[in-house]
Amino acid sequence: MAAMWNAFCIAIFSLICIAGAELEMVKAQSTSFTLFRKSMSFSVQKASNNRGLTRHKSKRSHSKSKIVHASEYYGKIAVGAPPQEFLVVFDTGSGNLLLPGKECTDEACTSHKRFDSGISKTATQIAFADQPDKPVDKGGDRDVVTITFGTGEMSGVFIKDKICIGSICTRGNFVAATEESDEPFSLVPFDGIFGLSLPQMSEGSGFNIMDDMVHDKVLKSNIFSVFFGAKDAEESEISFGEFKHNRMASDIFYAPVSTPGYWQVEMEDVSIDNKRQNLCKGNCQVAVDTGTSLLAGPTDVINALIDRLAVADDCANYGKLPNLGFIVQGHVLNLKPEDYVDKSSDGCSVALMTLDIPPPKGPLFIFGDPFLRKYYTIYDRDQLRVGFALAAHPGVDPKKQTMLIDLGTHTTQRASQYHHH
Repeated sequence: MAAMWNAFCIAIFSLICIAGAELEMVKAQSTSFTLFRKSMSFSVQKASNNRGLTRHKSKRSHSKSKIVHASEYYGKIAVGAPPQEFLVVFDTGSGNLLLPGKECTDEACTSHKRFDSGISKTATQIAFADQPDKPVDKGGDRDVVTITFGTGEMSGVFIKDKICIGSICTRGNFVAATEESDEPFSLVPFDGIFGLSLPQMSEGSGFNIMDDMVHDKVLKSNIFSVFFGAKDAEESEISFGEFKHNRMASDIFYAPVSTPGYWQVEMEDVSIDNKRQNLCKGNCQVAVDTGTSLLAGPTDVINALIDRLAVADDCANYGKLPNLGFIVQGHVLNLKPEDYVDKSSDGCSVALMTLDIPPPKGPLFIFGDPFLRKYYTIYDRDQLRVGFALAAHPGVDPKKQTMLIDLGTHTTQRASQYHHH
């Protein structure tokens, strides 16, 4: 009997070792994949189609342009077993995974892929956000959450299931919509929103999918990075567990997160042609937001910038406009007129929205797509910092670039000095 028991224990131990080896293999994973891009035009009142802007009243000042030209960037994830695939915006300005649920019969849901928990062997209906592992009792109560957007809202329930980004998988909680307003959801090419903010913006523990991946130790390094193509034909990419040296046309510098929630860092000032404008008075902050189509900032600063930039409505002075820069951690992050001016057959306007958020989170700027097309960004969950490098687009010469300026007041950390951990 003792011999049989020993043999049984050895067999079990062997299985544990094999399982452990498989887990070790999972721990070392990183993945990068291409994002889809779709160009869109919409009125400026609807431009805040992302929650980063729309939790606050936003109004446009000075600019007379009625149409904004922007792009949506989105990629593929899989949820459940067997996997159900969805197209999602990877959004550093929100904290939850939001998907249409099978129970939702609104047109905004039925025109997109819907998650069917009934065919997933691994799905668990979750009752309450503050008890993220507690299943719904038979006939029992459950939370219904309503999330408001600038031009509409969605309501939904909580589900826990397997969530995969490429080959990297975790278990996490998400919101399955039971109702969605037509705007903005029926108008967008993606099914849902994959929140990548810090956990302070999530519904509760277990709802922040990045943190779930960190907890499960499935990432080679607890970072993700974002590259947006400058033109429709250029590839866009998101990476988990790694960053790509070939996406950078400069060294990386890092700025610590100042107020966790958004990936939010301190900003020293705004510059025009590398000249400080003394608009921040030491209290500006900026959130790097991959889910926002525009740049935004406090009303008084934006209005001052619009006056000083003096962009002609008829584009008459477009060829003579200056660079617009943001000073972060002793570096000027410059944008060219083509980055901050919306130029079309309707004329020219500064692509800056007004957004007023009080301290301690504000005054707050939002770096949306126009900034993210110019700069490659790295989000470091372990060290709570954001990395910035000039994006390596065709025609950008790292030796001749004048967009990212090191003022010499902080130390730039070279990409080669960064150690994955």
